[in-house]
Amino acid sequence: MTKKRILITGGAGFLGTNLSKRLLEEGNHVISLDNYLSGLRQNVALFDGHPDYEFIEHDIIDPIDLEVDEIYNLACAGSPPQYQADPIHTTKTNVHGIINMLELARKNNCKILQASTSEVYGDPEVHPQVESYQGNVNTHGIRSCYDEGKRCAETLFFDYHRQKGLAVRVARIFNTYGPNMHPDDGRVVSTFILQALQNQPITIQGDGDQTRSFCYVDDLVRGIVAMMECDGEVAPGPINLGNPHEITVRQLAERIIDLTGSSSTLTFKPLPENDPVRRCPDISRAQAVLDWAPTIDLDTGLKKTIAYFEGYLRMAGG
Repeated sequence: MTKKRILITGGAGFLGTNLSKRLLEEGNHVISLDNYLSGLRQNVALFDGHPDYEFIEHDIIDPIDLEVDEIYNLACAGSPPQYQADPIHTTKTNVHGIINMLELARKNNCKILQASTSEVYGDPEVHPQVESYQGNVNTHGIRSCYDEGKRCAETLFFDYHRQKGLAVRVARIFNTYGPNMHPDDGRVVSTFILQALQNQPITIQGDGDQTRSFCYVDDLVRGIVAMMECDGEVAPGPINLGNPHEITVRQLAERIIDLTGSSSTLTFKPLPENDPVRRCPDISRAQAVLDWAPTIDLDTGLKKTIAYFEGYLRMAGG
């Protein structure tokens, strides 16, 4: 097998770290790029000394010139507290940054995959969400920098495909969890696990009846790699990647309390603006095109993630 030079933007993040592991195990050379706004230096340190891992501290808002065979664009903070901290930068990442990565792919004549998001559907009026659904998104709310930014990124990807013949892939990623998550990312899985492990009250936004579906990171990585390798007219996507098993946020909290043996109780806070009430993917296209579906059940994935955060707390002295 010819060793590929693969660029992963957002490489110090949760998904980028797990994707790096997979691609290195397959014998590739990984160039990981991150500006550390939401990525972790400790994630990059996992690959210290690996002969085929190269890290560059860089923000994709600024152009960069590299010779690569494939690009996975995962850059952009993915949780509301992180992307709302600097909404203008978030939008720039999804516009200026996307153009820079597409131009880099065009220069290298290589495939490029965009980590899009279920947030392009907004607070959906169609359930479960299918790729043909065009969404219900607020253009001027506090989440718009991310939701509309990702929608614009998809537009740019498909325009480069149509106008310039670029080989693009657009994966719409639903809630994903697992080891190497940022402890302060504000996502429900990481937040609930850390609160439960420390026997703190578990904070639920709203009444907890809103639903989500949770995909373990190994399943998700397998999906995006399959999408990068896919050929044919349907390869560009968009394709939903996520777990179609839907549960309420309250049920998730109760499951984590049970798995950790925690004495935590539930506490409730107001629901944030434009927070979707239901979120669950229709993965029929992924099953048909990629022969892909999640195989790791929620309890198995949560136990692996709990073990990761137990180690994190030991290292932090908590």
